Amino acid sequence: MAGLDWTYGVSTLRQWESADYEPSLPVSEKSNPLTCDIDRASAYSIVKMLQVCDSQMFQKEAGMTYQRLLSDQVVKTLMEVAKRVEVIIKDPQESCVVMSGCGTSGRLAFLISSGSNKALSQLNQSEVYSYIIAGGDRALLSSQEAPEDDPRLGVLSLKKVCEGKKRVLFIGISCGLSAPFVAGQLDFCLQHPEVYTPVLVGFNPAHQARDEPIQDCTFTFHSVVQRMQELAKSQKAFLINPAVGPEAISGSSRMKGGSATKILLEVAFSAAHAATSSNTPITHNGVLQHMMAYERTLAVTYSQTDGITTLVEAAGESLRCSRHVYYLGWGSLALLGLIDASECRPTFGADYEDVRGFIRGGYRELNNNDGPLTSLGPKFSIAHEDFLHLILPCLTDKDTVLLIYTHSDDATEVGNMARRVREKTPNLHAVYHQADGDTAASLQQDDIKKLCLSTLKITWPQEALVSGTLQHMRELSTKLVLNAVSTGAHVLKGKIYQNHMIDLQVTNTKLYRRATRLLQKLSACPEEKCEEALLKAIYRVDMLTLEMTSSDITTHTCFARNSTKVVPLALVILLTGWSLVEAESHLKQQPIVREAVAQWMW
Repeated sequence: MAGLDWTYGVSTLRQWESADYEPSLPVSEKSNPLTCDIDRASAYSIVKMLQVCDSQMFQKEAGMTYQRLLSDQVVKTLMEVAKRVEVIIKDPQESCVVMSGCGTSGRLAFLISSGSNKALSQLNQSEVYSYIIAGGDRALLSSQEAPEDDPRLGVLSLKKVCEGKKRVLFIGISCGLSAPFVAGQLDFCLQHPEVYTPVLVGFNPAHQARDEPIQDCTFTFHSVVQRMQELAKSQKAFLINPAVGPEAISGSSRMKGGSATKILLEVAFSAAHAATSSNTPITHNGVLQHMMAYERTLAVTYSQTDGITTLVEAAGESLRCSRHVYYLGWGSLALLGLIDASECRPTFGADYEDVRGFIRGGYRELNNNDGPLTSLGPKFSIAHEDFLHLILPCLTDKDTVLLIYTHSDDATEVGNMARRVREKTPNLHAVYHQADGDTAASLQQDDIKKLCLSTLKITWPQEALVSGTLQHMRELSTKLVLNAVSTGAHVLKGKIYQNHMIDLQVTNTKLYRRATRLLQKLSACPEEKCEEALLKAIYRVDMLTLEMTSSDITTHTCFARNSTKVVPLALVILLTGWSLVEAESHLKQQPIVREAVAQWMW
């Protein structure tokens, strides 16, 4: 794979757009034909695959099949949303902008809310942004999948945040147009148009919104979208749903889905801030140019492919040795480290200790709604001091430590942390952002660089400083790098089958359905047989009881929270015909599913 030519033809890049390519799946759940052998790729090839997949976000619209990120309608809708935000900023009394989502979408709602409020404070404007995440603030740092299925919980959380408000711009984020938690909130907004203007952000066409019944509800996500489409004609609701192409790892919306969410919302909010502070009009060209600045961010970031590859190799080796990867960050870039680490457990079936993030200032810097969460357990210890006290004493040269900072951060402080880590392990690396021509920062960086095994230096052109987009570009760049590191490391560990998340946790309805579809695709067995194997793996039995088979999905997913390797076990059972005990034994000896099955075939 390392010798591949990475210049793809248009037909290859657009293969997923064909009507006969995995026609039963929505775009967000399709597999990406570019990465079908990512599980057998080298670290360098993995990074190049991710680069090409990320570039699909900015592909131009072709025909009428899919609306794209830079499509005219998307830009126009962003302009209208920005105008609504501008009105709220200028008259913040009893008004607010609320972003809500589950998992990655909720974490990005928090990140964008935090950054946007800071931007308003710098403009001497009142803070107007709030966030909601399914499962509450603990979901910022750990997997809380079950609340995604509860629309009533979504409504209650929305009412709480908006108590006393008379004008609310509500932005529900659901990459697959599927989360019942968000559907409930959107339905509530539609019932109260005198207060709420609903905005839906996702990455499937409207007709692909999930149309399955939601427990104890008279609506589906699909029916909510249909109502919003009708109201969008009179600009009483807004739907922002460009297709950005299948994820590099099928269904892993933490990657392109998360990046596109960040781009769309930051563009709209930045336009509103500029209109408020300097009377800069919100124009089509202004919004489009801002979005294209993010496209340039991809080019700047992936120009460092060799450096990213080094990080992927180091992190992959650590995970293969059953050791750990630690992100030590400063400022908003550290938040991206916390977010990336928190996503590894549900995505790859990882232990929370496998990849962990720490932030200078801990919860004081995080500034989340619920404040410090350390009483909930060690996984919620996130300050640099926690790393020094809890992790550093046990650090070995098999662990990978990654410093994440910018030229604006205290170089002396970064250097001191580097020296402390270096005393325990040489396996220290850095991701460092600086502005082009900043020679003073370069001199300070030299001492830190000498302590690191590798340094990924990302230099931003002067126009980024002038346009005021530098912070957003650095954040997106850091997200791309960390997504590559954690994804690549887990691929190298064997957590991916072809380009599918084979070891995902089956802890809510969305993931249960995804697991069943995945088993169908990989085994070519009927749906009924796949679901039977999945239940055997969940309940750890060879014979299912009537109670098991007649229970609803919620019961299955509750039980699955205490089970490991559910999908790998089910797949091995389907492909080999082994009993549960035999499948468990073989996976214990060879945890990489593709290799375990290959050994059986030989």
